[in-house]
Formats: sequence, structure tokens, C-alpha cells
Amino acid sequence: MPNSLKPLELNPLELIARRWQPSAAFVRRAALATVVMAVIIVVTGGAVRLSQSGLGCSTWPKCTPESLTPTAAMGINGLIEFSNRMLTYVLCVVVGLFIIAARARHPHRRSLTRLGWAQFWLVMSNAVIGGVTVLTGLNPYIVSSHFLAATALLTVAVLSWQRAGEGDEEPRDVVARPVRQLAWLLVAATGALTVIGTVVTGTGPHAGDAQKVHRIPLDWQEITQLHVDFVYLVVGLTVALWFMLRAVKAPAAPRRMVGELFAGIALQGVIGYVQYFLGLPEIVIGLHMLGSTLVWICVLRVCLSLRDRGPLQEDDPEAPVLSEESGVPAPQAASAGSR
Repeated sequence: MPNSLKPLELNPLELIARRWQPSAAFVRRAALATVVMAVIIVVTGGAVRLSQSGLGCSTWPKCTPESLTPTAAMGINGLIEFSNRMLTYVLCVVVGLFIIAARARHPHRRSLTRLGWAQFWLVMSNAVIGGVTVLTGLNPYIVSSHFLAATALLTVAVLSWQRAGEGDEEPRDVVARPVRQLAWLLVAATGALTVIGTVVTGTGPHAGDAQKVHRIPLDWQEITQLHVDFVYLVVGLTVALWFMLRAVKAPAAPRRMVGELFAGIALQGVIGYVQYFLGLPEIVIGLHMLGSTLVWICVLRVCLSLRDRGPLQEDDPEAPVLSEESGVPAPQAASAGSR
């Protein structure tokens, strides 16, 4: 009989779901926390590179061949690199909390838990890429893939945040197809801008370590000019999308988000020019990396706002939840299973 299963025979997440019912607001906050942590990981990873601490720990997964943690002789660089590694564990905790909350929420939404697990595996894969980065002596191509993997994590985190606040109906477009196509073109152009930005990093002077590090054999100024050209393309697409949304009388939410995106791009452009004319100061480059994550979040939110999946089902978290196996309240079902 299904209801004769003992607690120890159940999935741990199922056991938690039978005893804890988080509110929809809690799940949304947990999803937002994964977005915040994904941004922090990008910014702190940039701080490691900009402080020339990329090889602060000489190997991986240990910090040195003899020690798991940095030694006093390694100085501040070893501490910075090791601290960034430790943030991965904090990120895992936050992602784990989101997975547990999404699984425990009634009714169970498989789409949310799948997005949570996708984040977990992206974190694990990026940890491995980070280790390869150290073992290859900060190979610029691996460094670029490390940043792009972090951007993929941020993308899934934003999607999780969006899905945690909407229903599960079939997506319904709120604008005409040409508008959606323009929005996807904006996403593609911004993604290309991000990729080119990693090439700029790979050719630029901040290699991540004070020692001589291999760089991408391209002209830095030419790649930077290409990066600027794509900035103008993204600005043009953003302005075009704003006018098109007004022309078709789109809902207020997409128009507001496009306005926020334009403000973010404008601020990011100012930071970009400041860092160029001031000779690439580290603090300004760090702000530019933060700005890149915020622009990407805005772009994704614009695209996601152009479809509707209905309202989120807001259940009373204090109400008893029926067990799928026995049809009785979950705490009783757990007791029945243990007898």
C-alpha cells in the first residue's frame, strides 16, 4: 500500500514537504536570493581578477599542494581567492533553500524545482571551470568561459524568480509577434555584447595575476571598438522596442521595464567611457561588471514581460495539505506511514 511507506523510505524533500508549507512569497524571496547571489559571484570573481589574485591559491581544489586553506606567506591575494571559493558554498546553500522551498510549496510545481536543480548543476560546473582556470594558469579562454557560465547561472536564476511569481497556464502573448521578435533580437544582441566583453577582458591589461599571463592574441583597441559598436546596437534596439510598445499600446509593465533597461544601459555606457578615458582603474571596471549583470537582468525581464502565464495560485500556508498517497493531512499521513 502506498501509505505504508516508512519515512526513511521517502525522498528527503518529500519528508520536508509533508512538514513544512512555505508561502508563495517565501518561495519568491528565495528565488530572488539566488539572483542576488549570482550577481555577487560575478562581482567577486571580477574582484579576484582585478586585485591580481587569480592565482592567489596556486592549485585546486586545495589552495596549495599541502594546505586546503591559504597560508600566511600567500598574503592578501591568497585570502581573496580563497574567500571567493568559499562564496560558492554560500551560493549552494541559497540555491538549496530555493529547491527545498519550491518542492515543499503546495501545489508542487515541477518547473520551479527543475529550475532550482539547473542552478545547482550550473554552480557545480562553474566550480570545476574555476578549478581548470587555476590549473591552466588563468588561460583567457577558460576565464571567459568561467564568466559566461556565471552569466548562464544568472539567467536561470532570473527565470526562476519570474516563474515563482506567475502561474502555470500556457504562455499567452501580450503583444504582437513582431514586437516579440524585436525583443528576442535585443536579447541576442545583448548576449553578443556580453561575449565580446569577455574577449575585451581576455585581451586587456588586467590578466588576474601580477606575473606574465597568456592573453588572447587580438588588438585590444579594435575589440573594444567592436564592443562599443554593439553597445550602440543594443541602445538602438532598446529605443525601437520602447517606441513599438507605445505604438501597439502594450501593457504598462513591459514599457516600464524597457525604461528601466534604457536607464541601466545609459549608466553602464557612462561607466564604460569613464574606465576607458581614466586608463582602466580597477574600481571602475568592477562597477562595469556589476552594471553588466544588471543590464542582463533588465533585458531578460523585458522579454519575459511580453507573455502572461496567469495569476499565481496563492494558497493559505496554514491550511492542511492533503497527502497524494493517503488523501489525509500530510502530518497525519506521515504518522500513519511510521506505524
